[in-house]
Amino acid sequence: MAANGTIGQGRSGAATVAELVQAQWGDHRVGAKYEDLVLTHHELAGAAAARAALLGELLPRGAEPHLGVLLGNVPEYPLWLSAAALAGAAVVGINPTRRGPELARDISHTDCALLITERALLPLLAGLDLPVPPGRILVVDDPAYRDLLGPYEGTTPGEIAAGGRGRGAAGTPAPASRMLLYFTSGSTGAPKAALCTQGRLAAAGHSLARHFEVRRDDVHYLCMPMFHGNAVIAGWAPALAGGAAVALRRRFSASAFLPDVRRYGATYFTYVGRAVQYLLATPSAPDDRDHPLRCGFGTEAGAVDAARFAERFGVRLTEGYGSSEGGAAIRRTPDTPPGAVGRAAPGDDLAVVDPETGAELPRARLDPAGRLLNGGEATGELVNRGRSSFEGYWRNPEATAARTRGRGEGRVGAGWYWTGDLFFRDTEGFFHFAGRTDDRLRVDSENLAAAVIENILARYAPAAGVAVYAVPDPVAGDQVMAALALRDGAVFDPDDFAAFLAAQPDLGTKMAPRFVRTMEALPVTATHKVHRAALRRTGFRCPEPVWWTPVAPVAPVVPAGSAYRRFTAADQAALLALYRDHDRAHLLDR
Repeated sequence: MAANGTIGQGRSGAATVAELVQAQWGDHRVGAKYEDLVLTHHELAGAAAARAALLGELLPRGAEPHLGVLLGNVPEYPLWLSAAALAGAAVVGINPTRRGPELARDISHTDCALLITERALLPLLAGLDLPVPPGRILVVDDPAYRDLLGPYEGTTPGEIAAGGRGRGAAGTPAPASRMLLYFTSGSTGAPKAALCTQGRLAAAGHSLARHFEVRRDDVHYLCMPMFHGNAVIAGWAPALAGGAAVALRRRFSASAFLPDVRRYGATYFTYVGRAVQYLLATPSAPDDRDHPLRCGFGTEAGAVDAARFAERFGVRLTEGYGSSEGGAAIRRTPDTPPGAVGRAAPGDDLAVVDPETGAELPRARLDPAGRLLNGGEATGELVNRGRSSFEGYWRNPEATAARTRGRGEGRVGAGWYWTGDLFFRDTEGFFHFAGRTDDRLRVDSENLAAAVIENILARYAPAAGVAVYAVPDPVAGDQVMAALALRDGAVFDPDDFAAFLAAQPDLGTKMAPRFVRTMEALPVTATHKVHRAALRRTGFRCPEPVWWTPVAPVAPVVPAGSAYRRFTAADQAALLALYRDHDRAHLLDR
């Protein structure tokens, strides 16, 4: 094996994640760190093999080899990822911010035959109608789990590959074997489970390991939730491919970030824009640059915050655009101008097109201050006209076909990957994000569907009509705004509305509206559809009363039941100043 410090040569020949895990066997360097626990790569591979053997015994014959993982970022999460890879099974990332019937639907829709969780999250499952019987719900911090796993300790990855321990889940894993099912939301309201095969995940790991020159003595700090692709695809996979170690934090903590980085010797981390804002909100200290971090990779850190982060911590943030679907990717290059996302990733043929005709749109013209001069003609949908790595959605052929405009003779752009996102491209070829083509919201880097929130708010008795839409967050992503058309004689009571939200069992932790606009009637188009574009354009700058929970750097998400108060002219002035400070005021007019 190559010596410590060799760049990108960790396990370069592996075509599957299973092969990457097998290559850890016999490597006695440190492979994972969590609090006081330290595991070598060899120990990780052995522990994964034991779980793969247990998995082979527990999965019912004929069932889909899918295991739902409902955990924080604890060592059991990557161990079960590795176990699934060895066994030819697939991990379904279960989002703990989902609630009630919506959470049960996620587990049922993905045909989970096994559920891995922990005691702290068990209350989320109480009373739900689940397809998984109690005997196949494993609680990793319960003594019974250790007893169940005990007989399989000592299993080697080679035995799993040879079928010697357990009966296996799906035979010898191949590059086309399902590896991940990660939920993403769309305009239809129901979350879709994007597929990711072993081959695609391994290839992503190799690609990022090369791009970031991952060394075998690097340590990837995984503080973003592992039920999202960010931590697994952009953090765990390149570490596995490059032979680096991982360090885990159960959940992100801004105050613990630098202490963790120093404690674990972390050199790389993944982020979302809100996490960067959290870090910048911590008190500065003279030793802010005293750490081993080399780089960060993620999305939605605005140019202003990225510059502030580099200035304060001495760490370059590399922005990327992509999704769990893998249909299109944009990478930031050193010459990417402020406000732009970057250029197309190698192999992608990206274009900004008219969604009706498929014709590529003119390049954007920007003034010296970076303001868009010809947005009307330059803004369109981002598509990948080349061969994409999109592998479809689980049990959702309609959504899969819609993403590629398949199942139709002569459809414009059939076979392309349609991102559903609006972009413009400048004269130098850099892509700029301009919004979303449907009624999606992205709050704290999680996609939400307006229809789901509307269905919940429609239960509010004083409301005759409800519309939910995105307004730009002053720092990154979106905030939820709701327009309520009140019934005749009804008066909006903010305390009553807050109590209503707190009582809704299926209102996820990121769904509560930041702003509430009360109206006599919702605006409609000529076809009597709610005119969301008009609502979005005015946002909170409207003549009707607006109620809100004030924006604070430490509370981007509105907890259900939070207090609402009137949004005043002074509030608006202060909030607009915050948008200007982060160079995002122009987004309010799109």
